[in-house]
Amino acid sequence: MDPLSLIIDDMRFDGVVFVATELSAPWSLQLHTPGLAAFHILTEGQAWLLREGHEPVALQTGDLVVLPAGVPHLVQDRPTPASQSHDLSTHLQRPDLVPLRLGGSGSAQTQLISGHARFDVHMAAPLVSALPGLMHIHGLGEAPPPWLAIGLQFLAQELMSPRPGQQAIINRLGDILFMECLRDYVSSLTEESGNWLAALKDRALSTALACMHRTPAHNWTVPELAQHACLSRSAFADRFTQTLGEPPLTYLTRHRMRLAARQLASSNAPISRVADQVGYASEAAFSQAFKREYGQSPSAWRQAQPARAEGDRPEVAAA
Repeated sequence: MDPLSLIIDDMRFDGVVFVATELSAPWSLQLHTPGLAAFHILTEGQAWLLREGHEPVALQTGDLVVLPAGVPHLVQDRPTPASQSHDLSTHLQRPDLVPLRLGGSGSAQTQLISGHARFDVHMAAPLVSALPGLMHIHGLGEAPPPWLAIGLQFLAQELMSPRPGQQAIINRLGDILFMECLRDYVSSLTEESGNWLAALKDRALSTALACMHRTPAHNWTVPELAQHACLSRSAFADRFTQTLGEPPLTYLTRHRMRLAARQLASSNAPISRVADQVGYASEAAFSQAFKREYGQSPSAWRQAQPARAEGDRPEVAAA
């Protein structure tokens, strides 16, 4: 698998939570999904997206916008802040395929699908931090990407009438649309962008990243990774550090610690077993590395995690 696919697999995407709205002017919606990627799909009409410190963004029918870090924002019928906004967060706790009707008595009609993607927030942190605050995929005014046009058509068909398995299908479609946004963004990066995601387009570095993400417990060395990358040791280390902002083994250690954190939060496995699963033969060495990354020992970090109900999937961020 290519490294982007491996990174996405590590994030454990688990569908979307969404709410459909039918809006009449005047209207204003607010959404804040800290640590989760918020999104809006404008299926009909026009709208404006407002974020503090940024110019308003005009949205047209067919547009898809993603806010990877889920920062506070407004979506409304005008480019200036409204006196009151309807908070969508409570509706996302109880997703429903029946559209929510909001707004005034104006004739201008707008239809939105809004929500957030569910994934492992710890594993997603490096990727989310490398993405722009807003990813805007245009559906009108310029040629939309084929994947977006097909996705919107499929979504519209699914929402026309309730059918068995509908929620599961929409969840998977939401995952695909989000992943396509990621792929589009990575494809747009240049080597001079200063973004570590540009490494995914570098054959040598992407090969090394794939090795580390595919088998993180392997006792990787810089010479071995350089051999896989078909570069000399020094050339590989220099290119990796310059592009990703940290040396290869530092990147590997941080990735291992995120994997360990997920395992600690989602299971009662002994610390020694978690250490072994992420490539540490010594529990003491693992504990030292974990404490450097998280500021706590593995056992203390595990105890500090929220209590889990039976059957919960703690590796997936809840709505």
